[in-house]
Amino acid sequence: MSSRRDVSPDARGMGESAAGTSATGEPGEALAPQAARFSRRRLIRLGALASVTGIAALGAGVELAEHGVLPGKVVLDYVSGGCSVPQPAYAGVRPGRLVSGSFWSRFRNRRVGYVIAYPPPRGAPSDHRAPNSQASPAGAPSRTAQLPGAELPLVLVLHGYGRNAEFAFSDLHLDLALAQAVEEHGAAPFVLAAADGGNGYWHPAPGDDPQGMLVHEFVPLCHRLGAGSPATALGAYGWSMGGYGSLLLGEDYPHLLSAIVAASPAIWTTYSQARGANPEAYSSATQFRAYDAVSHARALAGTPIRVDCGADDPFLPGVQALERALPPGSEVVYGKGCHDNGFWRSRAPADMAFLAGHLASHLAGWPRTSPAI
Repeated sequence: MSSRRDVSPDARGMGESAAGTSATGEPGEALAPQAARFSRRRLIRLGALASVTGIAALGAGVELAEHGVLPGKVVLDYVSGGCSVPQPAYAGVRPGRLVSGSFWSRFRNRRVGYVIAYPPPRGAPSDHRAPNSQASPAGAPSRTAQLPGAELPLVLVLHGYGRNAEFAFSDLHLDLALAQAVEEHGAAPFVLAAADGGNGYWHPAPGDDPQGMLVHEFVPLCHRLGAGSPATALGAYGWSMGGYGSLLLGEDYPHLLSAIVAASPAIWTTYSQARGANPEAYSSATQFRAYDAVSHARALAGTPIRVDCGADDPFLPGVQALERALPPGSEVVYGKGCHDNGFWRSRAPADMAFLAGHLASHLAGWPRTSPAI
């Protein structure tokens, strides 16, 4: 059962939220408060100007322009190179097995896609060998052979706004970050599992409860597929909207999670900010208060927390407010970067190390220490 304050259907909002398109420096993500709006044409002109003047190439500028809305400062950061951060090198890294499929979710009232990433087989406590099988579209294994990972901790991956389960591995390369941590740095192995959560900010809403889907449907499905078990530890990782969602999950289900990483969590400090930036996030001020990760952060006491945030992330004020509210001992790590794929990729090795270090105590034969990455 979720421990979160009871919210009536009216408080959670029975009507549909107003439509809107918004983004931060990461395409498809939720825009921070008071952000300037730029047209596609203007962004393209800015990119051309950067190329001509030699300041810097926008890199992902065309993709960003496709989504139509960016904070003005983030545009300048991309032009000037302020969003450029070193990227991890995965040459020669041997990732574990990826298994994908879908299932019907009664909590979300739709089919939900998922991707499960196992660590390299030799990273498991015993010598697991992955069989040549994949999950069927219905969610059941297409062959009866046990997949690797049933003895390992399971980490839920919560995606950002406008993204899906596949993005965590196709673009952020979390499977490679996990494999590198295990094979090259001796980290304790675990399984990553991502499911499609929609754009509702991972909190329950009428007709769509992605949080309930995770806890009551996806985790049991993962266990049936040999990814973790009821006896192994559970953690959570999320970026942007999903970073907020991972914190929310820990608040709503205290003692469920053994470690949480929130990369650039999309945190607003007021409902007016949230409503002005992304009308889809909350249907009312009452719903915002019910699912405000900052004011309910005390529920995270006892859970190891790591939060990453770039110095030029438009959600920086929200993350700073969160930092003040988090229980003592929580890690909040700031550094150069923006609210984009490059920043999240750059932090993935350290994030995987943090999870491994705190999940190791739940894995027989592994010391509870984070590898130096």
